[in-house]
Amino acid sequence: MERMSQGSVKLASGVLIGEKDIIQQQEVQQGLDHPREDRPMGLNSGALPAEARSAVADSDSQIPQTEDPQAFDRGPAGMRGDPLEPYRSTNEIAEPLQSPILWHCPDGSFVKRITVQGQGLDKPKGGSQCHVLVSGLPPGVGLPEGWTELTVGSGPWRDSPWGEVLEKCLETMCSGEQAELLLPGGAEPPALITLASFTLGKDSWELSVREKEELASEERARGTELFRAGNPEAAARCYGRALRLLLTLPPPGPPDQTILHANLAACQLQLGQPTLAAQSCDRVLERDPRHVKALYRRGVARAAFGELDGAAADLRKVLEAEPGNRAAREELGRVVIRGRQQDAGLARGLRKMFG
Repeated sequence: MERMSQGSVKLASGVLIGEKDIIQQQEVQQGLDHPREDRPMGLNSGALPAEARSAVADSDSQIPQTEDPQAFDRGPAGMRGDPLEPYRSTNEIAEPLQSPILWHCPDGSFVKRITVQGQGLDKPKGGSQCHVLVSGLPPGVGLPEGWTELTVGSGPWRDSPWGEVLEKCLETMCSGEQAELLLPGGAEPPALITLASFTLGKDSWELSVREKEELASEERARGTELFRAGNPEAAARCYGRALRLLLTLPPPGPPDQTILHANLAACQLQLGQPTLAAQSCDRVLERDPRHVKALYRRGVARAAFGELDGAAADLRKVLEAEPGNRAAREELGRVVIRGRQQDAGLARGLRKMFG
């Protein structure tokens, strides 16, 4: 080691150190506390040129200071705290729109008034798990209020009419979107829906044949359960969803389609929709002309809208296949009586006209 100039010493390795550094090292070895300067490790700011010291000071001043030390301990986005926090930043916070945007569902089932726009382009699809805030629903609709988890395409929450509309609405929303959900006519007050987050799902065209068949089977089982519980309206929705899944498969399609159409016809009869019921039975009989339940239900439907000859023909086919079918025999008797009454009324009218 040799002394090079006042205030500096050259080590054997050729490194220059200042006398101040030597004094600090001696004080540390003696166990003394010494106030140290804020500077990058390994650099002696006193030995740096003025320009370099200025650059170091500038870089230190740009290091962000964390005001919330618990920010690093927070859980995954959307799981704790404000559910909308994942979609906000210090520079951009979602604000209510000055002029809400109205969106009309193409099938006319609801109107959505968007009050806070969401972010991104993705929307929930089949299988998406949605973290949703729901408020303002009418009492007794079977849907939870407050923050809840809803899965698109699955769960009993979809059984009610409001549930069906809510599912359709969710499929049109983006993350962070807030909207008022209104039914046609404005008879019900709007419900407030906030979609905080959701997992990615699949469109129906992205599902494999096996996945479609499995989902359709689940819908069919749920529909049968609801029908037996005395809820034909919800059961019809389940059967309809199952059919929409299976109708996208290559012809002739699985045999479940026949059963689903027949079950849907039973629901439609109970709901006072004989024309739709007859159409559902037509779909069954196109594939299986001797399907007894479809023949019976079409006969009942035809009788309901006055097509008595066609009703009698269907019911007689049922009795040919099942002579002991009591329901078909009784219905045929009623149809025959109505036919005779209709003929008698027509005869009286003709006599008055020409008599």
